[in-house]
Amino acid sequence: MKTFVKFSGVTDAASLPLAPEGGAVGFLVGVPGAARNLEPARAAELVGAAPPGAEVWAVTRSPTAELVHQLFDEVGVDRVQVYGTIPEGLEFLEIHHLVPSLEIPPHGTTGPEPKVPPADDYSRLHLDAAGDAVSDGSATRPDWEMAARLVDAQPGRKLTLAGGLTSATVAEALAAVRPWGLDVGVGVEAAPGRLDPEKVKEFLAAVERAESGSG
Repeated sequence: MKTFVKFSGVTDAASLPLAPEGGAVGFLVGVPGAARNLEPARAAELVGAAPPGAEVWAVTRSPTAELVHQLFDEVGVDRVQVYGTIPEGLEFLEIHHLVPSLEIPPHGTTGPEPKVPPADDYSRLHLDAAGDAVSDGSATRPDWEMAARLVDAQPGRKLTLAGGLTSATVAEALAAVRPWGLDVGVGVEAAPGRLDPEKVKEFLAAVERAESGSG
């Protein structure tokens, strides 16, 4: 596949081998009360079991600088995706391995376009529906027209689309938004935090068909 694919909210080791080559798996850390939230020690265990061909991301919300340090230095993730506020006091390499998540109004609603952080600091951006995407597993579809405008306004920048993605919707999303990557959670789960192998297979196959123009 040419499209980067990340599976987020994973909590069990049995799901890790399903991460696609060249893609990523994401663990939710530092969001107390969320169904898929992990303690850093458990996330570190899963990092060690991740397949070598996939990146490992932490997904968090308005973290402290101390948590970001811990995620990189102790948990051992490749990138930290941040919903909400990015803290002060981060190191140069930490900043450049952060992925800010921009809030897009949900499909069928209106709202302002999000402020886009500078490309010199953040080469990758994440687009998701406004609300509580962290807790709902990115189940809500964002406004694809706004997402497409953001993608078009950032040529050469790696923007990943999340929200409401399934094997049934992903081809339409790719055609409408043309993102560099896709991030899917609840759309490929058997239960919160546990991937469904058949749904994963169908999702990746749908992406490949869309890329080839055959589906």
